[in-house]
Amino acid sequence: MTSPACVVGVDLGGTKLLAGVVDARLNVHHRTQRTIAGLGQAALLDAVADAVTEVGDLSGIEPSAAGFGIPALIDRRTGTAAACVHLPLEGVAFGDLMAERLDLPCVVDNDANMAALAEHRFGAARGVAHAIVLTIGTGIGSGLILNGALYRGAIGAGGELGHMVVDADGPLCQGACPNRGCLEAVASGSALVREARREASSLPASALGQVLSAGREVSGPMVTELAHDGDVAAQRAIARIGSQLGAGLSSIANIFNPELIVIGGGVIAAGELLLTPAREELERRALAPNAELVRVVPAQFGAEAGMLGAATLAREELG
Repeated sequence: MTSPACVVGVDLGGTKLLAGVVDARLNVHHRTQRTIAGLGQAALLDAVADAVTEVGDLSGIEPSAAGFGIPALIDRRTGTAAACVHLPLEGVAFGDLMAERLDLPCVVDNDANMAALAEHRFGAARGVAHAIVLTIGTGIGSGLILNGALYRGAIGAGGELGHMVVDADGPLCQGACPNRGCLEAVASGSALVREARREASSLPASALGQVLSAGREVSGPMVTELAHDGDVAAQRAIARIGSQLGAGLSSIANIFNPELIVIGGGVIAAGELLLTPAREELERRALAPNAELVRVVPAQFGAEAGMLGAATLAREELG
């Protein structure tokens, strides 16, 4: 039987998807996670549809709608992915396609917008009228809460703060982005891995250096774990990423004058090892009114924010 109280929320990132059946109180009745890195368009769409079907079947609940957060600029006039840096979805009318395949009402929006919606409605930014939410993982997504509402820009493609250029001569950005020195290029999980490899080379006796010399893969979660265990090279890598993040946050603070900046995504597992240098850099660089006002805090919902936000959007727009 269809349950009007339950919807499916799906969060697509650059390398994985998370789907769950979510009720009105944000209880998740069943969830599934799948790796989607390297999939072509057809295989990716199959994986998404299969995940929605799986969570409905295994929860024993027939949801009334589905919401999707995808890492793309969404043209809300047509419902198509106008640009997608990390996945082969450009030009796809994703919501319409999923509605046809799943025989469910479906809605789609940018994945970071969905994380911002969840944090604003129920999480770290609840009750805050002006908040910026950054999701830092493979790349950097962002959602803007301005005057208490989600801001999407003229057609739905606004708020891409991860692709704000902070170093015109910096490293090439990722995927289909044509720029150098974007915030994503210098402060994302991918940037952390690059910085960690550099620190490991300069400190070969460190735990991180030994990982590199043994030929093992360096990953963001590994760097974070070693840093929490006290490894100097790993801590230096995270601090460097934190400082570069803080430089970007100072511009965000100056442009939007928010009360709150919420940091989510996988990199936030580093906690204060990341946030302390980010706050310090923000305070050094931002104009006085903004530096004094804004608070930088971790997200409440962590890796599930996008999924919960997508479910919230489905309930609000289709319920």
